[in-house]
This record gives sequence, structure tokens and C-alpha cells, in this order.
Amino acid sequence: MISREEALDVYQQLRTIRSFEEKLEALVMAGRLPGFLHLYVGQEAVAVGVCAHLRERDAVSSTHRGHGHCIAKGVDLTGMMAELFGRRTGICKGKGGSMHIADVDRGMLGANGIVGAGLPLAVGAALTASVKKTGGVAVAFFGDGATNQGQFHESLNLAAAWKLPAIFVLENNGYGEATPTEFATPLTDLAERAVAYRMHSLVADGMDFFDVFEKAGEAIGRARDGKGPTLLECKTYRFLGHFVGDPLGYRTEAELADWKTNRDPLEVFVAKATEMGLVSAPALARIDAEVDAKIDAAIAAAAEAPFPSPEDVLTDVYPAE
Repeated sequence: MISREEALDVYQQLRTIRSFEEKLEALVMAGRLPGFLHLYVGQEAVAVGVCAHLRERDAVSSTHRGHGHCIAKGVDLTGMMAELFGRRTGICKGKGGSMHIADVDRGMLGANGIVGAGLPLAVGAALTASVKKTGGVAVAFFGDGATNQGQFHESLNLAAAWKLPAIFVLENNGYGEATPTEFATPLTDLAERAVAYRMHSLVADGMDFFDVFEKAGEAIGRARDGKGPTLLECKTYRFLGHFVGDPLGYRTEAELADWKTNRDPLEVFVAKATEMGLVSAPALARIDAEVDAKIDAAIAAAAEAPFPSPEDVLTDVYPAE
């Protein structure tokens, strides 16, 4: 159970991710924001439900769809927006962009354009925490498509063999780009793959913050207690295309409408939290207004910020002597 204050904080994060991504889509479609964006709309409950249990220095590795993970992990919103605009004030000085955005000081090891490439990074961070006995954990976020990659199996095997404090969060949104999950694998629950490594596994409703929060708490608690890794499958759905501009010819409008009408993670959270007496309509409306104002301010600041200079191409490439 969470407190009223925590419930409002959860809603603020859910709303921030949703509004951030929707405003980015509008910016791209208006020709104001360049680049190739993969948005997290619909999957908000996974990032927020998992990261609610993490400490600042716990590590997170992400995917090409990483904005939600960044926001849930506490990465600065203004710095993120500037990064997406390619500006020098960005969190990576304008040189990382959407698919390589990172903030190591916050434990955010970075988004990654290579499917499954974040898994070994999280295993390395978990090994560091284990060797140094920091009490920290490492979380790898990845999609259903990554479970057919070699690094998925290598990472789970190593984490299990060494009993590392790693949590593998599988965001199964039903599609690997345009390929339905059931076309690529015979399993209904991909979490079953943990059996091959004698690893603990859980399946959560990825559209329900409370279910993700409960099961992520179990997995992270086990890791902190030295009981080894967990494969946590969160069954979720992305409301937008694989990328901004995706023609979406591989799924029906009826399918999307059903998910949006009956399973929207923000609406699911509000309904349950209201029933529990944790939130009220006026408080939620106030948060909505605050979030919109903050994101609009971040957009305005990013649009006015300077681009990196030509000399910046040589900075942050090699370690300082």
C-alpha cells in the first residue's frame, strides 16, 4: 500500500511521461524536432512501478524507447528536452539524442538503439554492486523482441550463475516492431524462459501500476537480500507506433481502441487510487496543469539553447588524463 503523498507522486510521474511523449510527437509532426523517436505512451505503469523502488544510485539500462525510464529514474526534464533538441544544454550535451540519452549520476546507464544491448550493461552494474557490497541493484528494461537475442540468454545465465542483484524487466507490448509476439515465439508467458536458468520469475499486468509495483517490489527485495535475479514480465501495450510516423498497418483500429478504452494505465491508476481514497479530482487537475507548464517551459528553453560547437565533437570521447 502507498500513502496519499506517494500516490500523487506516482500520478505526477505517469502524467509527466504521457504528456512529455505526446508533446514530442506533436513537435516531430510539426517539423520542430528532428530525429527518430520511439515513444512510451501506454507503457508508463511499468517504468513508474519499477523505479518507485529504486534508489538514486541503483542502475537502470534502457532501450530505444527510453524516455519513460529516464523520467521515472529522476533524470532532469529540462536537460532531457534540450538533449532531444540536440542542444548543448542537454543531459548529454546534445550529442546523445533520444536513443542514447543517459545520466550516469542518476544511475541511468542509457537508452540503446541495439535491441537487447542494455541487458549486459545491467549485469555488469549488478556485478559491481555485488563485488563492492553496496546493497544496490541493477534493472534491465527490454522488449519481447530482445528475448530471442543471444545477449538475453547470456545475461540471464551469468546473473543466475553468480546470483547477482539484477532484475530483468521484460516489457512485452505484443509487438517486436511490426511482428506480433506470438509469431516470433511459441510461449504465452515469456517469463517461462527463466526456468532454464533456475531463476525466479513473475508476470505482471503492465497496464496496472499497483500490480507492477507489488511484483517489482518483490523482485527488487529479493535482489537486495542476496537471493539473486528475477525475470519480471510486464504485459503492456504501446498506444503509438513503433516510431513517430509509423503507418501502423500491422494492427487494427479496434485493437488499439480496446486497449485505450479499457486498459489505459493512467485511467486504471486513477480509478484504483480514487477507490482507495488516495487521490481527488482537484489534486489530479492541479498536477496536470503543473506538468504541462513544466514541459512547455522545457520546450521553450530547449528551443532557445545553443547547439554544440564544432569543437565539442572531440569532447567526452576519451577519458581525461
